[in-house]
Amino acid sequence: MLGCGLHHEVSRRKLVHIAPHGEPMTTSLARKDYRILPDPAPSYRSTPDKMRALIVDDDRTLREGCASVLRSDGFLVEVTARGDEAIEMVRRQRFDIMFVDVYMTPVTGIDVLKAVMAADPNTLVVLMTGNPSVDSNIEAIKIGAWEYLAKPYSGSQLQLLLGRAAHTLSERRQNEASQGDPADGFSAGPVIGTSSAFRRAVDLATRAAPTNAAVMIVGETGTGKEVLARHIHLNSRRSRRRLVPINCAAIPEQLLESEMFGHRKGAFTGADREKMGLLELADGGTLFLDELSEMSMPLQAKMLRVLQDGIVRRVGSEHEEAVVDVRFVSATNKDPRLSIRNKQLREDLYYRLNVVQVVIPPLRDRVEDIPLLATHFLRSFWARHRSAKEAIPEFSEDTLDFLVSRPWRGNVRELQNFVEHVTILAQPGSKIQIHQLPLDQEVDLGSALTGVPSLPSNDAYHVAKEQVLTSFEKTYVTRLVARASGNMSRAARLASVDRTTLYRLLERHGFRKDSGDRALVDASDLTGPADDDLVDPFPEMPAE
Repeated sequence: MLGCGLHHEVSRRKLVHIAPHGEPMTTSLARKDYRILPDPAPSYRSTPDKMRALIVDDDRTLREGCASVLRSDGFLVEVTARGDEAIEMVRRQRFDIMFVDVYMTPVTGIDVLKAVMAADPNTLVVLMTGNPSVDSNIEAIKIGAWEYLAKPYSGSQLQLLLGRAAHTLSERRQNEASQGDPADGFSAGPVIGTSSAFRRAVDLATRAAPTNAAVMIVGETGTGKEVLARHIHLNSRRSRRRLVPINCAAIPEQLLESEMFGHRKGAFTGADREKMGLLELADGGTLFLDELSEMSMPLQAKMLRVLQDGIVRRVGSEHEEAVVDVRFVSATNKDPRLSIRNKQLREDLYYRLNVVQVVIPPLRDRVEDIPLLATHFLRSFWARHRSAKEAIPEFSEDTLDFLVSRPWRGNVRELQNFVEHVTILAQPGSKIQIHQLPLDQEVDLGSALTGVPSLPSNDAYHVAKEQVLTSFEKTYVTRLVARASGNMSRAARLASVDRTTLYRLLERHGFRKDSGDRALVDASDLTGPADDDLVDPFPEMPAE
């Protein structure tokens, strides 16, 4: 199973090849011509809670060699030489990842894959063969294979694959751990928030999820567009298949087409083998197109063909390679209509991808969610970075009030990074105070500790006094509304003022009433469409 045409190490540390120059590694391994080197530090410390792996290969030497590498990386490994034995083992216990040789008898690797998908579709199955073909690749991916590797392959490829698997499994476990009571702000998966604006976005996404409709997510950078895309996928009928994300802004234009559509051998310099594109990889599942407006206009035109009839043509091919069934979820941090006017987004592509539009509010419009999010991130990062035996610290009330008052221009992502920094430095079981926060130069420490903004020193007395009072009033009512979860009657009681006085304060500082007696929004910060402009595309859809 573990074949390689190179004459260097199979594992970066554990299994070192010592075959003579020019001799295939497979031949050397068949003679057991290798040695195990000591290594006190596993290469993947992040492997959570001893993931279970099963290796199925009829070549004993290769099977045991691969098992040695996996054990060195912290996996609990079992091995078998027969496909029928593997199927029985899968029925008796759960495995996180499986490495399965395709060409075995009498039960083939494809037979094992089908049985695994029927028993536990969440298992990551890596199919491996020395005789790869485009048709077998596509068949394996459609059945549910997580990865398909061709022999010979290098030891570094195996290490990279294990790293990807550990990340995928760790993320899946975190998502499962995030599930909880919606009343506590935890919905299915890591979508967290109780504010009315955010819940409207999540509810709309949830109602669209069971359909095959294309969804476009609009929101500022860091608001959680990919998290919501994953929520849509997990609540769809395609949840047992892949969610394939691609960031259109992160890949150079000349490579993006090859990544999405795949390419033929020799299609361009460096294309030394055929490659399956992400569209084929997502067949039967969901493709998430992040930063859609960064995709080039010619590539957008090619995407229209896929959206229309599902035909994918690889780079360098003169005929159609495959027909795919893909659900599209896209995202942009810009107003899509403005992108159309600026010639960054094709209007016809916009209409095909914008069947349902979900607008995620920025964090400044859902400040009542900040304490909930900060507490969630604190617990998650404590579990990741610290010992489970140590007591989890908590934020003090003053600290939570201070977090609510910050602007968070980077939205939830900035808050997440901020809390991770705090978590690493916090003492077990402590109350995290304001003076322990990693305040940057934009935040005055005296202002944070006292709750009073920095005093202007270059203005006249009355001007400076008015500036301080204005800043104090706006900060106070912002925290007040957050503490009251947007309920104006409760906020007035907490402030010991009548509601008329509270409304005057809010209007003075640019806030407007959202709906009923609920949360107030700073009108000067609104960037998305008004509530009246949002159309519910499923007004009469029955509950699932």
